Amino acid sequence: MSVKLQIPYSSGIFFITFTNARWIPLFQITDSYDSVYSFFDYLKSKGNFINAYVIMPEHVHALIAFRKTEKSINKIIGDGKRFMTYEIVNRLKANNQIDLLMKLSSFVTKGDAQRGKKHEAFEPSFDWKLCESIDFIQQKLDYIHRNPVKYKRPLCSKPEEYPYSSATNYVGASKNDYEIVSVYDMLNINLDTYTP
Repeated sequence: MSVKLQIPYSSGIFFITFTNARWIPLFQITDSYDSVYSFFDYLKSKGNFINAYVIMPEHVHALIAFRKTEKSINKIIGDGKRFMTYEIVNRLKANNQIDLLMKLSSFVTKGDAQRGKKHEAFEPSFDWKLCESIDFIQQKLDYIHRNPVKYKRPLCSKPEEYPYSSATNYVGASKNDYEIVSVYDMLNINLDTYTP
């Protein structure tokens, strides 16, 4: 479900997907996987939980547990995409990738340009699903972690081999460099009343 309408929830565990503009592999081109981790760090600093993720060359899938928030989840994701766009654009400028910067400029709508936007590094909407059952959560975990294996040109042979993924946290292998909270540890946390 592509989202331009407001998500009608203020808390919960969500399967979130956002994609680079026109599926251009901007995370790979600019080696800006760390910008996603910075966004995750921001979310965690506000009392939310990163439960699972995969950062692909041109899109991100994540399970994120949002504690009750006054700010809409749409706004939170939009702000994160804006922050990542700045980082991507700065790296393109540093590497003198003028053609790609011009392409990202051409994706900006007239209305956004009038509001001062200069580059569009992400598709304007994002996909989301509220995770309300263990079976659905498990399905999304499998989907997230198998993404690099099922990619058009597989990026690894086993999910836990892909470096930009939480797969190792779920298969009992050594944990990866980015700390998450297992979604199974969330089952007894009331996100409506949780305070960090």
